[in-house]
Amino acid sequence: MLKLYYGLGTCALASHIALEESGADYVAERLDLKANQQNSPDYLAVNPKGRVPALATDKGVITETPAILMYIAQSFPKAKLAPFDDPFTFAQAESFNSYICSGMHIAHAHRMRGRRWASEESSFEDMRRKVPENIRAGFDLIETKMMRGPWVMGEAYSICDPYLFTIAGWAKSDSVDIADFPKVADHYRRMKERPAVQKVLAQYKA
Repeated sequence: MLKLYYGLGTCALASHIALEESGADYVAERLDLKANQQNSPDYLAVNPKGRVPALATDKGVITETPAILMYIAQSFPKAKLAPFDDPFTFAQAESFNSYICSGMHIAHAHRMRGRRWASEESSFEDMRRKVPENIRAGFDLIETKMMRGPWVMGEAYSICDPYLFTIAGWAKSDSVDIADFPKVADHYRRMKERPAVQKVLAQYKA
């Protein structure tokens, strides 16, 4: 059985939704991030990076959201969560998720995790000021160039959709209103209507 380690307010939500959508037999364990459980000896034995998500499989542990999402899609092909029949479209899906991971998520993290990149307090404040601009630019790119609609990859729901939903859920904390991006806002609304999403979100209440 698969085991997902997750925390509130993290990108683990995307993998959690994908697992639920896939029909996988899995369990989920919430880490208390405020209590620094992610850096406990027990969890570091699972994921030495001290971060979530981590997905324990019968072959070992997978970390990093894009990798976990692709593993889920490949392991449960009947759920049709990735366009494996078309190499170009498949690469575009991977490109989208890579952008969320390396672009949008990093821009978001500059608001509260500046110590990963700098040491001076003045640098942290400068990073925080830049966050809304960078997040807005990212959503504008997704809205106008990357999202096909009605789902990220077009008519078919995929592993890109829970990832977009996750970062759209962070927008307000980054001082960005997704209502300014109609396609993203509509996507977020429709995601919240999906039974799998509702089931998972019920587990993310503090």
